[in-house]
Amino acid sequence: MPRTVVITGGIGSGKSALCSYLSSKGIPVYDSDSRTKSLYDREPWIVHRLEEEFGCSLRDGKGRLDRRSLAAVVFSDPARLSQLESVVYPVVLQDFKDWRERYPEADFVVLESAVILSKPIFDGIADRVVLVDAPEALRIHRAAQRDGRGEESVRERAHLQHFDLSKVDAVLVNDGTLSDLFRKADALFAHLFDE
Repeated sequence: MPRTVVITGGIGSGKSALCSYLSSKGIPVYDSDSRTKSLYDREPWIVHRLEEEFGCSLRDGKGRLDRRSLAAVVFSDPARLSQLESVVYPVVLQDFKDWRERYPEADFVVLESAVILSKPIFDGIADRVVLVDAPEALRIHRAAQRDGRGEESVRERAHLQHFDLSKVDAVLVNDGTLSDLFRKADALFAHLFDE
């Protein structure tokens, strides 16, 4: 089985740019956000279970998960967010493990996630953890431009993110151009598994 490198980082840090670069080099990358969204569609029982948990409809006119309705239910209520995670995260973890088995010849695979370090269900899944970071003002500016949102709105979201540095094996500072990031990544990954 290949080793697993978790790539994490705050909003606007550049973790997705790094993962795209690694993918372009043939390294398998599991994007937990997009995979989770696809699980809602591929596994309709998840939506049914969430509707039972929350006592309301969470589907759109086509019978698929209405993500805005779900967000309205859980993201202002920590207890409901915890309920959501208790249903969804075990499915995501198993999906990742199944996905990883498709790459037995890979030296390593990448799991991209912004929240993984704060979710105990994922403890032990990583062989190495790389945190992509940048100065806060730069991260806020990048995310606001990317998402077409005001910087204050992005700053509020960013302040909700916390990273346990004791779980991080390497920090990749992304404070320059994409070429700078990729050059730093090449240097880091050349020795990431050195003992």
